[in-house]
Amino acid sequence: MGQVSVRSSPGTIASVTKALRVMEVVASDPRGVTARSIADELGLALPTTYHLLSTLIDSGYVVHLASEHRYALGYGVRRLDRGLHRQLAVEDDVAAAIRALHHDADAAAYYAVFREAGIVIAHVADSERRRRVQLLDVGFDESAHATAFGKVMLAGMDRDQLHCYLDQSGMADLTRSTIVQPDQLERHLSHVRESNVALEIGELQAGLSCMAAPVRSPGGDVIGSVAISLPSPEFRSRRWDIERAVRTGANRVTRALRAAHRRAPGATVGT
Repeated sequence: MGQVSVRSSPGTIASVTKALRVMEVVASDPRGVTARSIADELGLALPTTYHLLSTLIDSGYVVHLASEHRYALGYGVRRLDRGLHRQLAVEDDVAAAIRALHHDADAAAYYAVFREAGIVIAHVADSERRRRVQLLDVGFDESAHATAFGKVMLAGMDRDQLHCYLDQSGMADLTRSTIVQPDQLERHLSHVRESNVALEIGELQAGLSCMAAPVRSPGGDVIGSVAISLPSPEFRSRRWDIERAVRTGANRVTRALRAAHRRAPGATVGT
C-alpha cells in the first residue's frame, strides 16, 4: 500500500483524525492489519500508532488478534452501523416500492438520497438469486460519477453545485470505462436530464451495469433516485424491460413521498 499522509483541516483535532484513519486502514483488509502496516500506510511513527490502537481497543472499535499479530475491527463498529441504518431508514411505502422494483426487474434494487452535500444509498432490496453489488450497501456514498443513481442526482444539480461536489469527491478512475473528465461528465449528464434516466455499463465495476431514474419533490426537483444492477450481458438482453421497471419504480417512490408529505403535520394542501 502506498503511504497516505494524515492531515487535519483547521478547527479539527489531529488525534481524532488519525484515529479515524487508523480505523479505515484496519477495515481495509479482511484479515486485519499489523501495526507496522498501519504506520507505513499513514506515515505515522510506530509508537503513535500503538497509542491510537490502544485507545480504539479500549473504546471497542478495534480488537487485537494477538496470535496473528494483527488488528481488526471491534464490535463497537456494529453500533455505528446500526445507528447509520436507523438514521437512513425510509418510509414503509418507499421500502415497499423498492421491493416491488426488485421483483419487477428481477435485479437488486437501490434507493439513494441526498444527505447534506452527499449522495448516499438509503435502502437496498435484494435476494439470494439477485444479490446486491458488494460495494452498494446502505451508507455507500462514493463514486457518484460512476454510478447510475449518482448520475441521476448529479444531473439534478446546477453547474456550481456540480463543480463543488466533484471538487470535494473527485472522479476516481475505477475501470477503463469510468468517466474521469468533468467536461465529458457534464455532456453525459445533459443526456441524463433529457432522457430522465441514467445508465452505466462497467464504469463502477467491470462486467456490471446499472440503470437509475429520478425521484422528484412536489416542486419537481430531484431529491433521490432508484436503481438496479445486473451483469452486463443480461442487462443488454433485457434493457427495455429494465428501463420500464426502473421508471415505474421511481414514479412509485415519488408518489409515496408525496403522500407522506401530505400526511405530515403542517403540510400545505395541494402540495
